[in-house]
Amino acid sequence: MTDFKLPLRGADNPSTGGAGTSPGSFANAPDIGGPRTYSSPDTPGMPQPSDKTAWDFMPADWRHENGRWHPPEGFEPVTQLEHARLGLVTDQMRRVAEREKHLTPEQVRDEVAAGRMIIPANKVHLEHQLDPMCIGRAGLTKINANMGASPVSSGTDEEVEKLQWAERWGADTVMDLSTGGDLDATREAIVQNSRVPIGTVPIYSMIIGRSIEELTLDVILETLRHQARQGVDYFTIHAGVAREHLPFIRKRLIGVVSRGGSLLAKWMLHHGQENPMFTHFEAICDVMREYDVSFSLGDGLRPGGLADATDQAQLGELDRLGELTERAWRKGCQVMVEGPGHVPFDQIEYNMKLQRQRCHGAPFYVLGPLVTDVFPGYDHITSSIGATAAGYHGASMLCYVTPKEHLGLPKREDVKQGCIAYKIAAHAADVALGIPGSRDWDDDLTRARAALNWEKHFDLAFDSDTARAFHDEDLDVDTDFCAMCGHDWCSVRISKEIVEFDSGKAEGYERERVMKSPALTPEQQEILRTRGHLSPSEIHRLASKTKTAVSEGEKAACHSDVVRDETEAFRVQEEKLLRLRRKGDRGSPSP
Repeated sequence: MTDFKLPLRGADNPSTGGAGTSPGSFANAPDIGGPRTYSSPDTPGMPQPSDKTAWDFMPADWRHENGRWHPPEGFEPVTQLEHARLGLVTDQMRRVAEREKHLTPEQVRDEVAAGRMIIPANKVHLEHQLDPMCIGRAGLTKINANMGASPVSSGTDEEVEKLQWAERWGADTVMDLSTGGDLDATREAIVQNSRVPIGTVPIYSMIIGRSIEELTLDVILETLRHQARQGVDYFTIHAGVAREHLPFIRKRLIGVVSRGGSLLAKWMLHHGQENPMFTHFEAICDVMREYDVSFSLGDGLRPGGLADATDQAQLGELDRLGELTERAWRKGCQVMVEGPGHVPFDQIEYNMKLQRQRCHGAPFYVLGPLVTDVFPGYDHITSSIGATAAGYHGASMLCYVTPKEHLGLPKREDVKQGCIAYKIAAHAADVALGIPGSRDWDDDLTRARAALNWEKHFDLAFDSDTARAFHDEDLDVDTDFCAMCGHDWCSVRISKEIVEFDSGKAEGYERERVMKSPALTPEQQEILRTRGHLSPSEIHRLASKTKTAVSEGEKAACHSDVVRDETEAFRVQEEKLLRLRRKGDRGSPSP
């Protein structure tokens, strides 16, 4: 047998117990406390990490003596960054370590102090329901869900419902991008009802009742102060768009696709002045520091199509975002940086690692990227492909894209589909990076699948309702096979029965007592109704099937391990398939 040389570089095995036969991650060895914390190997020619951190951009009135930094007399820390600089572990850092089981509170503190991690936690929001979390490459990859009312659709109640729906489907943060309705009331309701950090793009509110040309410093600061008082945890501030970048946009296929970026470009051209968000950045920092609102430095010149990716405008703005990161750190503010957009798959690693260099390891928060432009209606898929690569190559948080991207305002189901697509991307990146324990969930589900333990299989699935509904749509009894292969072709069943194999025999996964297969829940019934393959009467039967399907304490007759021959297994299978074939003949799609 050939002795394969595997490209192992010292990454942790993503399985806590080293389960299975996989060699584990091919990523770099973990470097918590360094610039390559949970990182992918660099393709030749990629930008190298910066040799600087937030420690290199301290406030001018701090002094360094005896190996540590000292603030001026009477200084009181406000932000998580300032506490970390003083060596203090906050309650929020402890909570983050509880959630990030591979990190200690001290490691969280040190990553925050280095600027490689943020804890977006407005002190006002902490008085409500906020459960502190972190964004940074030392932690698990996070996802954000965008929502918001528009001038033509939705309102406060619907946005709160979408918030709760996004939380249910795994969003780690939520951005309120409302541009219509009662923006103030919607924002207030979202903050007070959220367990996750809330972000906004304050410039949207700045131009309510006025044109962009009328924007002034007073309006900017008052809007920021008001939203900070409401409890918003992070602001997207498009301070990186500069007058010098605007000529580079002329030949783009689709110009400026960021709403904030386009508004500020218009302001600069009208006034013949530099971006006011850049000019008055220190004043903005002062407001954000007071409430510990984190910066999300916006990429106002992100590409809106593959043809405009990695161009001079985008990279010029990235350079300025690196400068702004340094300025924010000097003011004691937490910072993450936003990234593209629409990027060909082959350019994603370069974009991630250039940001790591230019912004000194500050967390990178990316939209997708979308790796193709020609699948409207499916951009949750086109972007999740890019998001997986982005997470593996260095992004800390992935902004979801829904099927409605480019087409309209996302509805409830779109939010679900966007969240699930991005949970897949984030989880896949974590496993690939070798974050300890990141594959344990996968291993548990594999054990359940190997044991043909359907109930445990469904319980472990991220979307249990869909998994259960899909299974019962084709074969509504608890068998030791599924409708994909049937009884005699089921490789999993055969492997389980081979004595020499461990497959299907994990302790705690073989059921000691067989339970009746439960009836479909209302949620599962709705999934099948939406799919349209089963009639209302068939769905009703599935909703009450436990009355007749399996006797108490017994397996269904088709379980091959309890029948003397295969006759009953074949009979159940054939009866089901015959019914499905007849349904197909009536014009419904057959499986």
